Amino acid sequence: HQVHPEMVAKLQHAAQQNSWETYQEYADMVNDRNRGLSALRGLMRFKYEDCKPIPIDEVQPASEIVKRFCTGAMSFGSISKEAHENLAIAMNRIGGRSNTGEGGEDPRRFTRDRNGDLRRSAIKQVASGRFGVTNEYLVNSDELQIKMAQGAKPGEGGQLPGHKVIDDIAKVRLSTPGVELISPPPHHDIYSIEDLAQLIHDLKNANVHGKVSVKLVSAVGVGTIAAGVAKGKADLVLISGDTGGTGASPLSSIKHAGLPWELGLAETHQVLVENNLRSRIRVQADGQMKTGRDAAIAFLLGADEVGYATMPLIVSGCIMMRKCHLNTCPVGIATQDPVLRKKFEGKPEHVVNFFFFIAEEIREIMAQLGLRNVKEMIGRRDLLAYDPLPDHWKARKLDLSKILYMPTPWEGVTLYQSEKQDHGIDKALDNELIKKAKPALDFKARVHFSINIRNTNRTVGTMLSSELTRRHHLGAYGGKLQEDTVRIDCFGTAGQSFGAFVIDGVTLNVVGEANDYLGKGLSGGKIIVRPPADSPLVPEENILIGNVALYGATGGHCYIRGLAGERFCVRNSGAWAVVEGVGDHGCEYMTGGRAVIIGKTGRNFAAGMSGGIVFVWDEDGTFAERCNTGMVDVKAMHRESVPELRFMLQRHARYTGSTVAQGILDTWDESLPMFKRVMPRDYARVLRELRADETEWMSHVPE
Repeated sequence: HQVHPEMVAKLQHAAQQNSWETYQEYADMVNDRNRGLSALRGLMRFKYEDCKPIPIDEVQPASEIVKRFCTGAMSFGSISKEAHENLAIAMNRIGGRSNTGEGGEDPRRFTRDRNGDLRRSAIKQVASGRFGVTNEYLVNSDELQIKMAQGAKPGEGGQLPGHKVIDDIAKVRLSTPGVELISPPPHHDIYSIEDLAQLIHDLKNANVHGKVSVKLVSAVGVGTIAAGVAKGKADLVLISGDTGGTGASPLSSIKHAGLPWELGLAETHQVLVENNLRSRIRVQADGQMKTGRDAAIAFLLGADEVGYATMPLIVSGCIMMRKCHLNTCPVGIATQDPVLRKKFEGKPEHVVNFFFFIAEEIREIMAQLGLRNVKEMIGRRDLLAYDPLPDHWKARKLDLSKILYMPTPWEGVTLYQSEKQDHGIDKALDNELIKKAKPALDFKARVHFSINIRNTNRTVGTMLSSELTRRHHLGAYGGKLQEDTVRIDCFGTAGQSFGAFVIDGVTLNVVGEANDYLGKGLSGGKIIVRPPADSPLVPEENILIGNVALYGATGGHCYIRGLAGERFCVRNSGAWAVVEGVGDHGCEYMTGGRAVIIGKTGRNFAAGMSGGIVFVWDEDGTFAERCNTGMVDVKAMHRESVPELRFMLQRHARYTGSTVAQGILDTWDESLPMFKRVMPRDYARVLRELRADETEWMSHVPE
């Protein structure tokens, strides 16, 4: 309710008419309204009296300042295609960055339109949902953002109602039309700062030319987390405030969750400066930024850049109807209804005008403070002062000294990001793989070679796959490599994230074992793991790979001759996998693909599973006790699924030499009744409806 109708009208008029005078009226209204009534920054003022003003002509031009602006993470799905692409075009025109949100992005947006505009979002988010995160998606980015939290509802998951999951959205998210999509609250492959550092490393390998950022929510202690993010080699950390965020957030979240960005940003900057980390990482802040004054205060509190989300949507036509979750947005923004989407009237020019207004307002403040560029502003808290409302009893008792405290930087160290993180890419094993796979990179020729691996070799195959994608424009509309174009036999122990984001045509055959995150984000590749032939261990009784295998996989095949740890196939949306037993939480939040478990499962199997099918060999009849049936049904095998199961078992036996799979195939008539089919109820309903529609259509086709 910080945004009221008069503000909306003023801002839209200013942006549409490119009227600086109307924007000033809007800014005066916002900056006055926020005077301590709804935002901490309203209780701060600029210490103009301590500064020597300079002519505004000496201040950095607006065309440079706008490059420090981003739009917030709003998924295609939560908002319409038209609204999403409108923001992307505008930000690309000014050199800023738009954010995909966690909903993936249509690959058709990766190339420029005929008029030169680019609809590609520079920031690609890799969230807890991991929707549509393919190798192609990662390669086509300038920044990869890990969403650890979101401002309007920190610590909570989100969801996209089934009625918003239209065909286009399901295709981009690699899910099923009409089936609700759940974004689980925790990041399922991150339980420590070391796990976060691993994901940062994975993403840097997936796109060596891009930056990696981590989105945190403003909270007590966020500075310590940000320090860990900096040590984990992230290039940027975002501190998101408690206001703003999705219009579909629960009321309890909007009113009671999170803290203002001013608190989180101040703490983060102080901790980073005092620990000599500030120069290594960029800091961004967002959360209901409305004017240039807001951005100027963020810069002075320590931000390198700022994000806007609600205001660019208002500029694009949003009238704050607060119907985002109902699919009935009357201006075609927060809806997937084709009739309502036709009402969208936003234009990139309007968004561009808004951001240049913001930059001009910042320039005026800078001129009065005697500052020539934004770098001189960052972290200059000595230019801010506490300015309480004189007649407000609460304001008189506030103490902002901790927020305005000016930490002393280490000698020769800047208060802004001025150094590059060392990601250790030059030491990666993939540099050797790329050399050996040169024929494939140059001509798509087949190559087959062997390497020895150790557990210190992390994220093997990822850089190679990304380079293949980049060189040959592989992906949804660029074609794929033929199966086994690059086949690598690996001997030893695979380190973390082995085979992460590996693409079609790349086969990794491991003779040994593997650590956590095997096949993370698998994007069409094939991974085989089997113990050495002379191993004394019984494979089906021993753990061969670690936890969180095939997390967020979007395609490909994986065959494991042994047991997997916990969280196997979590958020799998397209890979086909066979394993001989799993720990707890198997196939959690799965949205597509197939999994065959020819062994025991742990507890809480299939929790939150909304798509795909799992076949479990329930030899002793106890599987149902360990399955979470909140969203799935456990039934006997259906005849239409039998060919898939048999095909996967045959491949597993051939690739791994599995005696378990071969034993089942040899006694097929006796073994088949022991299999249970795990299938989400909504997914099954949608498939039935699709089959019924197809039958109806075929009945009208003349013979």
